[in-house]
Amino acid sequence: MKFVNELNEGDIVESQFLIGSSNKCINNMGSYYYNLELKDYTGSIAGKKWEAKDEDEQIFAAGNIIFAKVEVLKYKEALQAKVVSAKVISAKEVDITRFIKSAPRKKEELIDKFNQYIVSIKNPDCVKIVNYFINKDKEKIFNYPAASSIHHEYASGLLMHTVSMLEIGEFLYHKYPDINYDLLMSGIILHDLGKTIELEGDIVFKYSLEGRLLGHISIQAAEIRKAADKLGIKSDVPMLLEHIVLSHHGQLEYGSPVMPLTKEALLVNLIDNLDSKMTIVTKALEGVEKGEFSQKVFALDSRMFYKD
Repeated sequence: MKFVNELNEGDIVESQFLIGSSNKCINNMGSYYYNLELKDYTGSIAGKKWEAKDEDEQIFAAGNIIFAKVEVLKYKEALQAKVVSAKVISAKEVDITRFIKSAPRKKEELIDKFNQYIVSIKNPDCVKIVNYFINKDKEKIFNYPAASSIHHEYASGLLMHTVSMLEIGEFLYHKYPDINYDLLMSGIILHDLGKTIELEGDIVFKYSLEGRLLGHISIQAAEIRKAADKLGIKSDVPMLLEHIVLSHHGQLEYGSPVMPLTKEALLVNLIDNLDSKMTIVTKALEGVEKGEFSQKVFALDSRMFYKD
């Protein structure tokens, strides 16, 4: 079975694909068809299933794994897979690693680094709050992506993003030692944990109802308040951590209800911005030949980046 990145124009192959997205459409003749995104860990290809039947609705649902016969065509200079036939197969029957792109660093290494930063925090109220969330959501923290697309959108992406930020935060703390280390590190650990509620899924992640209506920033701020009440914490630490979470996008137009007003909150915002944007650019340049430009990167003002 070929992987997506092995497909060439003219190929007729039988292989396994994960349906990333699926949209039922109608053409000018009144016939239904499906616009599909067919994926594995190597990438994705646009797919079409023409002359859709009623039973196809159960087959071509986002998140399904299918065994399909496809014909690879070229349309507007891009490869496209015409689905000839397909059937749903159970996730238990396949090697899931065929479909899930993993973090570029070993998960065990990331967990070890993460735990080292946990034990480096000394403020008792920070320790209580951080450990509360680790004990509550450890599996999701270690396995969830950091987003459904855009950046760190792979298995353990949230862990990868958090550890990268912790490493940058540790470096910058030594540059600016008047920063409160415990608040900085705790804020980094907590800043995106709302995504374990905002997103849901096992292979294909999508936004939950709560995620769509509230967003991970307000979700996590509320979770910190609830944790502090449950733990009986009376200091201003929970409020300062809430502020870091609420302001970590840095601008009102980027989804933060407040702007950073402490040094720790400002630093978390800058570190988050740095790690996410560098990851976006790295992703955009994957597969680009040296001396060429990437495709337009929507998340970065539709700029095209040069690979020297």
